[in-house]
Amino acid sequence: MKKLDIIYEDKDILVINKPPKLLTISDGKTDNTLYSMASSYVKKQHKSNKIFIVHRLDKDTSGIIIFAKNLKVKNYLQTNWLSTTRQYIGILEGKLLKPKGIIKQYLKESITHQVYVSKTGDYAETHYQVLNYTNNFTVVKINIKTGKKHQIRVAFSNLGYPLIGDKKYHSKTDPIKRLGLHANYLKVKLNNKDYEFKSKIPKEFLNFYKEDKNA
Repeated sequence: MKKLDIIYEDKDILVINKPPKLLTISDGKTDNTLYSMASSYVKKQHKSNKIFIVHRLDKDTSGIIIFAKNLKVKNYLQTNWLSTTRQYIGILEGKLLKPKGIIKQYLKESITHQVYVSKTGDYAETHYQVLNYTNNFTVVKINIKTGKKHQIRVAFSNLGYPLIGDKKYHSKTDPIKRLGLHANYLKVKLNNKDYEFKSKIPKEFLNFYKEDKNA
């Protein structure tokens, strides 16, 4: 088992930097997941310890995941999840010339698990700001106000600027051999206190832009 990249830990939460190409939880076929690794980690501290899923990242997305250590914290965080601040860095194919914007869509999922834009479905709201252009790519800072499956991936693919390495949503390039999406910032309120967590931008992203403290 690989060593967990732990960002923060206390009696209530465990915050981990998830690598790409690792499932958050099992899909019924794969047992090696971030959840299984986190569960093994806390049980080594004490065999009765448990870990609870609060949210997920796609298998090919890297970045910040927060687990709860008890049901009370899990339920609180999930109930208040839409009030959290969740920020991502994405690398898009093409030059997205509008420097910032809000993408509002309604999403549905097909029987083959492909998410698509529809006139009805679940509302998804994605905010973005362009950070840099390089060659024929655009680096964007992304904040999501909802948390729908594949929301970010579908939002930019539907605009005609898919994330690099995202063949499922029509990307034609794969320059870093992974999906160009990283969850780099999370802010939550717990026990009347604000917690801010940051994750360094993956080194393979740095050829596309220089890491900015404000990113």
